[in-house]
Amino acid sequence: MRKTMAVLAALALTTTACSQRAPEASGPGKEVVVACGAAEDWCQKMTAGFTAKTGIPANYVRLSSGEAVARFGASKDSPEFDVWHGGPADGYEAAKEQGLLQPYTSAATGNIPAKYRDPAGYWTGVYIGALGFCSNRDVLAKAGLEAPTSWDDLLAPGFAKQVAIAHPATSGTAYTALYTLVRVKGGEEAGLRYFQDFGRSVLQYSKSGSAPGQMAGRGEVATGVVFSHDCVKYQEEGSTSLVVTFPKEGTGYEVGAVGVLANARNLDAAKAYVDYAASATAQEIGPTVKSYQRPTSPDATPAPQAFDPVAVKLVDYDIAAAGKAKNGLIERFESGVATAPAN
Repeated sequence: MRKTMAVLAALALTTTACSQRAPEASGPGKEVVVACGAAEDWCQKMTAGFTAKTGIPANYVRLSSGEAVARFGASKDSPEFDVWHGGPADGYEAAKEQGLLQPYTSAATGNIPAKYRDPAGYWTGVYIGALGFCSNRDVLAKAGLEAPTSWDDLLAPGFAKQVAIAHPATSGTAYTALYTLVRVKGGEEAGLRYFQDFGRSVLQYSKSGSAPGQMAGRGEVATGVVFSHDCVKYQEEGSTSLVVTFPKEGTGYEVGAVGVLANARNLDAAKAYVDYAASATAQEIGPTVKSYQRPTSPDATPAPQAFDPVAVKLVDYDIAAAGKAKNGLIERFESGVATAPAN
């Protein structure tokens, strides 16, 4: 696991190409530098909205959860980032355990329901997304398959090399899937056995959690395991053959979070950014770029395309427990299922 995290840190240090600009030029009081764990267009809109509201320049680097934690650890003594925004809260729990976040609470974060925030203030939930199956109807039809409605459907021989999923060492989405199967199957041993069998169905473990939905949209696989709002986004962007289904046994979900980095150089700006991210104004930006997570702010209106928590069966997903189990589960996944992708 140490080797993998070192590789992730090295890779993460090269991934500033997707950012508005690299963070090296930042300094105390000049701006806020955001590690952003959501889609690129979402990150752009969020940081631009913060600057428009506060006048504080905001720059970001887009990083998957595993990359983000590795990079935070590598630069702990001289942080590159002030705030982390987006990505499942179990990654924030893992970062908290490593001393990479600092607590912050305010009237704005207190407006978020307690079940969607860390009681000590290390992270605040700003959206909710449910894990689902993103399938290409044309590919399914050619293979004589139906859209999966069970986790066990993905183990059928017809799905051999027809499924894409990210790797849990790099992707918060994939770790949500891993921990979900631990809950669905009744424990770590059974959950990991599922993934050993599931490996026969997987064409590729991607680095990014949303990439499997894009692969399904291009017809490279029949099904991608992604958060359902990502699949809806790809549908609306032109991949009209895609269909979303959910596993009947229950599915996991993310509470996408925001938190202040330990030793943040621009602390006041970071706190202002967290307050902004917790607001209804910020949480209603997502649908403008086809990101249909459900907001956590009671004052924000969910988009019609967001998953219905009444219709979708959700597992009892313990965020704190998932965060504490993360390093050990990923280490076992790498040794018994698959190693992390190199690029």
